[in-house]
Amino acid sequence: MKITGIRTFLMHVGQPDPANWASDQRSGSGVSKQFGGTRNWLFLKVDTDEGITGIGECSGWPRVVETAIHDLAPLLIGEDPAHTERLWQKMHIAMMGHGMLGTVGGGAMTGIDMALWDIKGKALGVPVWMLLGGKVRDRIPIYSHANTPERALAIKARGIKAIKCGGVADPVRKVAALRDAVGDDMDIAIDLHGPPWLTPADACRLVRALEPYELMWVEDPIAPENIDGYRRIRDAAHVPLAAGERSATIFGERELIEKELVDIIQPDTGRAGGITQMKKIAAMAEAHHIQMAPHSGSLGPVAEYAALHLLAAIPNALILERLDDDWDGRRQTIVPHPQQVDGLIAVPDGPGLGCDIDEAFVARFPSNGNVSVPQSAGAYNPGTDNENLYVQTRQSRRTYFNR
Repeated sequence: MKITGIRTFLMHVGQPDPANWASDQRSGSGVSKQFGGTRNWLFLKVDTDEGITGIGECSGWPRVVETAIHDLAPLLIGEDPAHTERLWQKMHIAMMGHGMLGTVGGGAMTGIDMALWDIKGKALGVPVWMLLGGKVRDRIPIYSHANTPERALAIKARGIKAIKCGGVADPVRKVAALRDAVGDDMDIAIDLHGPPWLTPADACRLVRALEPYELMWVEDPIAPENIDGYRRIRDAAHVPLAAGERSATIFGERELIEKELVDIIQPDTGRAGGITQMKKIAAMAEAHHIQMAPHSGSLGPVAEYAALHLLAAIPNALILERLDDDWDGRRQTIVPHPQQVDGLIAVPDGPGLGCDIDEAFVARFPSNGNVSVPQSAGAYNPGTDNENLYVQTRQSRRTYFNR
């Protein structure tokens, strides 16, 4: 079998209802506001001379990733798609001259690699999870997003047993309100993603303040480049830490895992480097007793399928992020739509990934922009919103850190 071509499918996607999204962020000005945001999904298909087509999904700045895919395509045409590891290495070496691999390169390689695994599964007539070692579990637990007690209770009523809230504007009071609403029988996580990122000192103080609520994890409390800051937070408080969504490949996740700076590693299923890399990241994490909870909050449904196969096959799978009431078009984008019952998704059993996209539906939503300046209501110190700071020390500390 030989690869004959790679096709891409870029679509502008509706934003989730702000009330359903674990973030205080809203898109800044200067871009088209179709659907109220700049979220894009990028899918690709790898064609072969035997009529088998593989599907994949890429994230990490989709509009730019699409260009990277077309740049890589000539290297892959004529190759046997079964040799996933060799082709991954070939793509990695090809991009080496551009500098260290970031999420654009990682995103391009991810979609291609995902499609190659899909082709292999279809050719052999088995699901991808079988190629990864077989199933450890038949169903994958999910968590959804909630920033208000009302939203949390609605999620609980659907049988989902875990939620995540987000934002740095008022985190302690937000978590306290959610815990009061849902009681002790539901897990809560919080994502402290910037902007602005907390300084390590502020993150230590905040994580200690969150200890009484017995969180599932605290996610991204400081800027992702500040690896050493995680040790400081770890020494300051006894709360599980999670990070890793903004890095690509085993090399990007290595320090977080090897230095045991997190309890949960969260590679993004659309930009971590593909199933080839996700399996290796999971194995690295397993050796350090670290759990895997792939990031997928802003991803499309093909990456979700890939995550289901991975989580079915690894022993240290924890949970999958899922907006089960995302934009209505999500269900029309994918065939079939995953089946969710009581907060669990059944692992797909079809050959390969077991899914396809509706190309005609995707084509109805051309991309209108894919970059914005995030603005978080109340996240910046008063009067500093227009400074667009990456990291900022908290002021009014007595109020901020206490309920």
